[in-house]
Amino acid sequence: MEHIRMPKVENVRLLDRLSSRKAALGTLYLTATHVIFVENGSEARKETWVLHSQISSIEKQATTATGCPLLIRCKNFQVIQLVIPQERDCHDVYISLIRLTRPVKYEELYCFSFNPKLDKEEREQGWKLVDLNKEYNRMGIPNNYWQISDVNRDYGVCDSYPTEVYVPKSATAHIIVGSSKFRSRRRFPALSYYCKENNASICRSSQPLSGFSARCLEDEQMLQAVRKANPGSDFIYVVDTRPKLNAMANRAAGKGYENEDNYSNIKFQFIGIENIHVMRNSLQKMLEVCELKSPSMSDFLWGLENSGWLKHIKAIMDAGIFIAKAVAEEGVSVLVHCSDGWDRTAQVCSVASLLLDPYYRTMKGFMVLIEKDWVSFGHKFNHRIQERTYSLWAHLWKNRADYLNPLYRPNHSKTQGTLCPQMAPCNFLYKFWSGMYNRFEKGLHPRQSVTDYLMAVKEETQQLEEELEVLVERLANLQKSQLNDNKVKSKQQDQSKHLGLSTSSLANTPQEYSNDLKSFPSRSPSQGDEEDSALILTQDNLKSSDPDLSANSDQESGVEDLSCRSPSGGGCLASEDSGKDSDEAVFLAV
Repeated sequence: MEHIRMPKVENVRLLDRLSSRKAALGTLYLTATHVIFVENGSEARKETWVLHSQISSIEKQATTATGCPLLIRCKNFQVIQLVIPQERDCHDVYISLIRLTRPVKYEELYCFSFNPKLDKEEREQGWKLVDLNKEYNRMGIPNNYWQISDVNRDYGVCDSYPTEVYVPKSATAHIIVGSSKFRSRRRFPALSYYCKENNASICRSSQPLSGFSARCLEDEQMLQAVRKANPGSDFIYVVDTRPKLNAMANRAAGKGYENEDNYSNIKFQFIGIENIHVMRNSLQKMLEVCELKSPSMSDFLWGLENSGWLKHIKAIMDAGIFIAKAVAEEGVSVLVHCSDGWDRTAQVCSVASLLLDPYYRTMKGFMVLIEKDWVSFGHKFNHRIQERTYSLWAHLWKNRADYLNPLYRPNHSKTQGTLCPQMAPCNFLYKFWSGMYNRFEKGLHPRQSVTDYLMAVKEETQQLEEELEVLVERLANLQKSQLNDNKVKSKQQDQSKHLGLSTSSLANTPQEYSNDLKSFPSRSPSQGDEEDSALILTQDNLKSSDPDLSANSDQESGVEDLSCRSPSGGGCLASEDSGKDSDEAVFLAV
C-alpha cells in the first residue's frame, strides 16, 4: 500500500473504444492487488477489476479539454481507456501503477496474498489434484525401457527440472550428469511423452554446447539410450525448433546443435520458429491492428499479414504435426529442443501431445499437460514453495462447468485417435480469432450469446447425425434387398440351365427388354398380341409406375434430407440439375 499515491479518484470516465458516446462515469480505486473501476448508478454498481500482474503496459497520453487519458493494456488482451479529470491525479495513478505492476520481490506477487479462506487440508488437496507420477503411469511408465531417476534430487543437476525425471533405463547417473554439463542450463534430455502402443517417445532438452567442433561422449550415449528405448526404430529425430540461421549464430557463442557425424543414428530437422522477442513484436503489431478505431477491410488484412502472427502460429502447428506423425505413423522417437528448452520446446511438445492423445483434450488432461510440459520443466521451485500459495487447478476443477466445451463428446470419432489438422496456407491465411483478441469489445460480439449459439449448433448437428443413421440403415436394407434379388435371379438362371434354356435370351433390365424386342420381326398394330404387349416395359414406364424407383422420389433416397440442408439450417445446397442424376445424388448423400 505504500506505493499507492492516489487510492481513489472520482468522476473518471471509462471509454468504449468503438463509441465515445458510451463512456461510463464512475470512481477509480487502487488497491495493493487490483485496479477497480465502479460505475455510478443507483440500480447496479457495475465493476471492472484488473489484476496488477495482468497489466502489460501503461501509457499516459496528452491532456485534452476533457481530462488526461490513461491507456492500460493487459496481458489477456483487455484494453482499458480511462480519462481522469485532473492531470496531477492522472500522474499519481500512473506512477503508482508503474510500481505496482513491476514487483521487485517474489513476495509481492498476488499469489502470496491471495487467500480463498481454505484450511490447510483443503489447500493440500488442491495441490494433489494433478499428480505427474500417475500421469506417467497412465502412459505405461516405468517399464522395461524407461525408469524414474532421482539424479536431480534437491535440484543438484538442473535447477529448472523437477526432482524426479523419467529417463531411458540404459542411461546411468554418470551419463545423465555428463550430458547435463554439455547442455545449456544443464537441461539434459528427459521424457515428456511416451506412446505405449509402439514405444515411441518425445523427449526434451536444451541446445548442446557444441560450438563448431566440441563433442561430449556422455551426451552421445544419452541420445543413444533414447534410441535404444524404442526397439522398433533404428534412429531418432532431433528437432531443433529454431531457424537454422539462429542456431548457427549460437555456435559462435559455444552453443549450437547436434552434429550428425558425432551422434550415430539420428536425423536432424530444423523447424524455424522465431524467438520470444520476435514473437512479442509480432503480437504487438497484431494487437495494434485490433485497436484501430475504424479500419477498412484492406487495412485490417494488410496489418494482420504484416504482423506475421499467423505465420508464427502455423510454424508451431507444423512442428507439432511433424512430431505427432513421427511418433504415431513412423513409430520413431523424437528429441525436441530450442535454445534453453523453454518456450518453443514447451509449445511444440504440448501441441504434439494434444494431437496424439485424446486424454489431453479433456479438462483434467489439459491441466496435466500444462503441469507436465510448462510448470514442471521450467518452474522456479526454489522461489515459489507450495505451502505458501494455493493451486489454480483446484479452483478451475471446482468451477469446471464454466470452462467446458458444450460440443465435446468423449466417444465421437473426431475426439478419439490422433488428430490430423489441415495445414494448407489457406487454412491460416487471414483467419483471426476475434473471440480471443477482441473478447472484451462488446460492440464486436453478436447479440446471441456464445453458449446459446454453440448449443444450437450442437442440437442441429445431433439432428443431422440422427438423419444420417436412418439413411445408413435404409441403404443397408436396400443393399440386403438387392442381394436377395441377385440370389433369386441366380437361382432362376440355374433352373433355366437345368431346363436347357439359353440364359442369353433372358432380359434382366428394361434396356434389355427393348433390345430383345428390336431383334424380333416387326408387326403391325393389327397383328399385336396382348400377351406380347404386356411384356413391353420401357424405362420411363417403369419409373412412372414405381415411386420407389422414381428419380423424383426423395422419401427413399434421402436427397431432400441432406442435399437441401446446409449446416446452418440455410437454403438448398443442391444444384438445379440434381434431379437429372438422382442416383448419383443418393450415393453422394449417403
